[in-house]
Amino acid sequence: MKLDTKTLYDPSYERDSCGTGFVVKIDATPSHQILEMALTAVTNLTHRGAVSADRKTGDGAGVLTQIPREFFAREIQNDGDALEEMEDLGVGMIFFPQDADLREKCRAFIEDFVLAHELQLLGWRKVPTDPAALGEQAQRAMPVIEQVMVARSRSISKKDFEKVLFLVRKSCEKMALDYSIQDFYIPSFSSRTIVYKGLLVAPQLKNFYLDLNDPLYKTAFAIFHQRFSTNTFPTWQLAQPFRMLGHNGEINTIQGNRSWMRAREPELDQLLWAQDPEVLKPIILQGGSDSASLDNALEAIVMAGRDVLLAKSILLPEAWENMPHITPEKKGFFEYHSCLMEPWDGPAAITFSDGNRVGAILDRNGLRPARYVLTEDGVMILASEVGVIPVPTSKIIRKGRLGPGQIIAVDLQEQRVLEDEEIKEQLVKGKPYTRWVEKGLVRFSSRPRSPQLVTSHWSEEQIQRHQLAMGYTQEELDMLIKGMATEG
Repeated sequence: MKLDTKTLYDPSYERDSCGTGFVVKIDATPSHQILEMALTAVTNLTHRGAVSADRKTGDGAGVLTQIPREFFAREIQNDGDALEEMEDLGVGMIFFPQDADLREKCRAFIEDFVLAHELQLLGWRKVPTDPAALGEQAQRAMPVIEQVMVARSRSISKKDFEKVLFLVRKSCEKMALDYSIQDFYIPSFSSRTIVYKGLLVAPQLKNFYLDLNDPLYKTAFAIFHQRFSTNTFPTWQLAQPFRMLGHNGEINTIQGNRSWMRAREPELDQLLWAQDPEVLKPIILQGGSDSASLDNALEAIVMAGRDVLLAKSILLPEAWENMPHITPEKKGFFEYHSCLMEPWDGPAAITFSDGNRVGAILDRNGLRPARYVLTEDGVMILASEVGVIPVPTSKIIRKGRLGPGQIIAVDLQEQRVLEDEEIKEQLVKGKPYTRWVEKGLVRFSSRPRSPQLVTSHWSEEQIQRHQLAMGYTQEELDMLIKGMATEG
């Protein structure tokens, strides 16, 4: 996304406040009905979005689903190719620039990186769309939308397939940055999930993306999102869901979060699985919204080897300091990880998926709604509000809502619901976090205090220079430091 240096607008201050949710079949059976339910739900969240002056261009809407295997098996067969196992398929959703020359340059380096990472290039597919469903502004900004289909080679293990696709995408993004190519974006590149999104109002989704009406488009879950751009300029790239999450709210600590992630980038040089760690930098792409930055961080942590539930609990921890009823084990877990990652504080309600687990989490402020119902036929529906999908009361076997810092998920491999207490218990038991904190953390309160000030030998000029370097102001010295020094 291009920074506009000629106006007062600065995308680093972007925030989001939207509607999100998911529909999931707990027994992991893919069906077109789950997609239809998600499209109904996001349409019923249209009021959480906004439209431009043309009354048709929305702030953005989309769905994140499993890759529909039957659908793509037919598409690959139509191109004369075939796969022995459809799990070996990876699909990249690509937003190309409108300029034909730039488009071909982008296509060329995508193909080069696919082959360089020992993947098989199956071919390209132009995504069927109906631009007439869009508003004028969305049509003018509309990218050329295509899908690249690749296959895992024998040299790549099934476990590493997703990681290799991640490296291909990051390499493409790095190349686009190096060539200063604007309007090139990859909404998803995965062997598990795919994202259909755009500068839409929710009801336009299935009218614009014709694939979403195909009965062979079957999925066991769908995350949906209707965007409301607060203090932002809507773009095709910033529509949600992103690659792993949908976000309702704001990340109010975003500048600090981005800066800390940038400070950690030198540590990427120690990664053994990245052939060239430089392609992973920057972790947080410049010009993204607060939600996009959180998605970048989540993806980096998961690709580095951490479980998605652990990653979300690290990024959005529950309130644990000075909480009288928290167990020592849980406090140790959160205190340990607070040394590795600062909280991404909201208000924020997040839906997320790595393709194997689908879930939602509230940040520790708990100021965004996330309500869910579980039906007798094994479907869980969670959204920013109740009633997004009409379900007879007689078919609801359970309903509830997330509280501050709480998380809930559906494990599609184990085919069951994971509650907040169970998730946290498993995370806490993973390692001896409490012992690590007790042995490895040095607390200022436990250090012996010297009766003499360490600055007693400094001149007034030296003290002032250090104060300037640390960003102190006279107001802070008078109002804060003086009070702390004299009254404790």
